[in-house]
Amino acid sequence: MRLTFHLLNVFTRDASALSGNPLAVFEPHPALDATRMQALALQFNLSESTFLAPSTRARAAVRIFTPQYEMSFAGHPTLGTAHIVRLLHGGDSVTLEMPAGVIPVTADGDTWTLAANAPTHREPAADRAAIAAALGLEAAAVLERPLWVSAGTEQLMVPLRSAADVERARPVGERLGAFKCSQGHTNALLFAPGAGDDIVARFFFDNGDEFREDPATGSACANLGGWYLAGGATLPLSRRVLQGDAIRRPSTLHLSIDAQRRIRVGGAVRRIGGGTLELD
Repeated sequence: MRLTFHLLNVFTRDASALSGNPLAVFEPHPALDATRMQALALQFNLSESTFLAPSTRARAAVRIFTPQYEMSFAGHPTLGTAHIVRLLHGGDSVTLEMPAGVIPVTADGDTWTLAANAPTHREPAADRAAIAAALGLEAAAVLERPLWVSAGTEQLMVPLRSAADVERARPVGERLGAFKCSQGHTNALLFAPGAGDDIVARFFFDNGDEFREDPATGSACANLGGWYLAGGATLPLSRRVLQGDAIRRPSTLHLSIDAQRRIRVGGAVRRIGGGTLELD
């Protein structure tokens, strides 16, 4: 079996090739099954790897795997995979079929923007004090109102008092691990106002027996849009989300919500290489 793959960085900042969130995209191969995809995602050990296949509903079908499990939707894999679909087939408008539905993606140069599904939300069972303790923060650092939000992948949105609180957060594994999304995983986006319309954010997720911090999380950016909608934010709304600085992978995501409540997430994509794998 000979597999072709591409390596990209998504949500890069200031045209830096080595910023943003890394991604591996595998071209279609008829012998690739879910077991092999999961093993390859573990081999590459990136936050996500994606696998292309033919689709009758969209330009391409996509499956997304972390090193530990498959995801129904994720933002930076969507944008990075669209970039490779354009490389293979051309066109600045791409539709991608995922378990979460068909996601439209458009390009302006190498900046890609996805249109998110309409979000749903629910209240967390834990109160703000318990959420703060799970993040290693004092209770006053967590503001109204944390929510579980899903525009395809459910995540816990946690508004914090300041960017300094976002920086200070140190998740406590056994406490944060008690909070599970509808898919059975633990994750949380911590965010606070920055300068101007900027949002400073960090995203933590479970990776087997440990928690990892993600450099840039497009699905959480879309869910942040759902959090704004749930709180009755004035529309239209536009925010620049700054993520990844705490782990030396600065990333920039763009969130917009129009007057019709449609959420879009965008960012710059950079292909930095690729190659082939030879497997039995």
